[in-house]
Amino acid sequence: MPNKQPDPGDQGSVGVNGGIGEEDAIGGRIGEVGAKRGFNRRALLRAGLLAGGASVSLAACTESPAASLREEPTAKARLAAPAASGQTLTVAEYAVERLAALGIGHAFGVPGDYAFAFDNAIEASERVMWIGNASELNAAYAADGYARIRGAAILCTTYAVGELSALNGVMGSYAERLPVFHLVGQPSGKLQRARPVTHHSLGDGTFRQFQSLSAASACAVASLTPQNAIAEMERVISEALTQRRPAYITAAEDAALLPVMGTPVAGVPLAQVERTPSDPASLGAAIAAITTRVAASASTVVLAAYTIGRFGLQQQLTRFLDATGLAYATTPMDKAVISETNPHFLGTYAGASSGAGVQEAVEGAGLVLNLGGVAFSDSNTGIWSDELDPDRMVTVWPDYVQAGGTTFSSVYLADVLERLTGTLPKITTAKIPARTATSLPGGARDRLSSATLYPRLARFFRENDIVIGETGLCMSYLPNVQLPDGAVFHNQTLWGSIGWATPAAFGAAMADPSRRAVLVTGDGSHQQTANDIGAMGRYRAKPVIILLNNSMYGIEEVLSEKQGHVYDFLAPWNYYELPAAFGCTGWYTARVTTVGELDAALAKASQHDNGCYLEIMLGRSDIPASLPDAVLDMLYQTAPADRALPPVASAAAAETVNGSGQLS
Repeated sequence: MPNKQPDPGDQGSVGVNGGIGEEDAIGGRIGEVGAKRGFNRRALLRAGLLAGGASVSLAACTESPAASLREEPTAKARLAAPAASGQTLTVAEYAVERLAALGIGHAFGVPGDYAFAFDNAIEASERVMWIGNASELNAAYAADGYARIRGAAILCTTYAVGELSALNGVMGSYAERLPVFHLVGQPSGKLQRARPVTHHSLGDGTFRQFQSLSAASACAVASLTPQNAIAEMERVISEALTQRRPAYITAAEDAALLPVMGTPVAGVPLAQVERTPSDPASLGAAIAAITTRVAASASTVVLAAYTIGRFGLQQQLTRFLDATGLAYATTPMDKAVISETNPHFLGTYAGASSGAGVQEAVEGAGLVLNLGGVAFSDSNTGIWSDELDPDRMVTVWPDYVQAGGTTFSSVYLADVLERLTGTLPKITTAKIPARTATSLPGGARDRLSSATLYPRLARFFRENDIVIGETGLCMSYLPNVQLPDGAVFHNQTLWGSIGWATPAAFGAAMADPSRRAVLVTGDGSHQQTANDIGAMGRYRAKPVIILLNNSMYGIEEVLSEKQGHVYDFLAPWNYYELPAAFGCTGWYTARVTTVGELDAALAKASQHDNGCYLEIMLGRSDIPASLPDAVLDMLYQTAPADRALPPVASAAAAETVNGSGQLS
């Protein structure tokens, strides 16, 4: 039986009457539910299977389509789904169904006994499908990838060992602004009061010491009880969607089995959730300031940030660009936030690593309109080789505007885009000449290299692809590969946890099976999370995996003054055999060493209606030389007289991470 676990909640709620404490009350309610559904009290307590109680019916919640890939156990030792039976909802069931109303159709996790209430609620749901991952960290990465495509995600782990294993992945979702709802199941209130030595503990009878660790990865925390579940779910959903960051939702095992109290909230899909309106006076003042700056500037260029995608504002941005005629660029983190075939697109801006002519166009503009808040981090700016003047930049953050020394609070990005679309005059901005098509480099018998690989990948990508690039050497090439219409690109540019991309590609594939997910990953990163290939096969995902084999942690070599460190060498794997080893059937796999073999493999993969796995034998000789000493000194600031960081590097990046300008 699959399991998940909600996050630990507020210690202050332990012992609230009717909450996670009163054993007699809990026992009586469980007995009622068991009698209604034909299960005895002991079986319900042991299995954690409960759906029923006092006052909230799933019929009150809006319905969404059942998952088409749902796995049904051959021996169904579970209760009928509440939706089908018309039974009332427990705390765990209500939490799951309330999140399902947002349009979240899958929950990623690893089973654990303290989380059985949440696990069973997911299993019984007609709207949410359980997705079992190979580890909690993989589940967190997969939920991150899912949220990038679907807009939000559910992660479910058990208390302590499960939630802490997932913590790195959830932290990444916080850094990169993704609303992942982390459900964590805790030991029962009776156990917490008795303070016994239990599994998944430090053996000291304390049960809430991990809560602060997990809470640090969330913008909102809730400890659910029957009395507060309805109100608390509304609060954490509102906060998570306002900030586009994770929420931590926990319940003690016994409280999660009790019926919720109060009037249920049906909920609406994510796209229909009402957003907070801007303060009218502040919005008007911000628009006036921006229009004045644009009018006074000889030229204006837009930088479109990743938050345009997080808040679902792609169409608004497109209308704004069409109405104003302004040209725009994106950094690697923001790549393909709208279609890169847009006529206003200049290319990728990353300081000295920018596309041809892009750095000159952006840094030479009289005004840079930073829409959404670009993260001017080291890895996003060609190791801080950008030379943007903050005095020539106006930044529209998701919830405020910064224009020079003036801050306009309670002003939201969506409202600014809408007002500017109807306010700014049509402006003619110089465009960079379109790239001319060139013949592909390399002959059929030539050994593969990055120089011959990436031009071919550029032609392999197709419209509406979801392209996932791992943190590593591939990010030296992919940002400047122009993607076809409708294709999107995701990389964990800011958090940069190697291993993220493989499960994230799985999550993205599950979020929208109608689109092809293409993963480009190095072998070092892949070794950390490759076991989720088994989950891809189990749930019939069909990714195309491009595995770059250079036998080393190549990115670490490039970041070292000297190369060939023993700690950068990898265990040799037969990567192209992994899908079969992990139980994937019908996949096309190949190991390619020459340009001709690559051409044949890509042609086959483009026609194969199932998963594909191509092991690209680049070898150690393909690893670039170490970065120059001056660049490494800039990156790490360890030399006595390092060059100062650019003005936009510190404060702007910190504001992006922490949000709303609240530096900490």
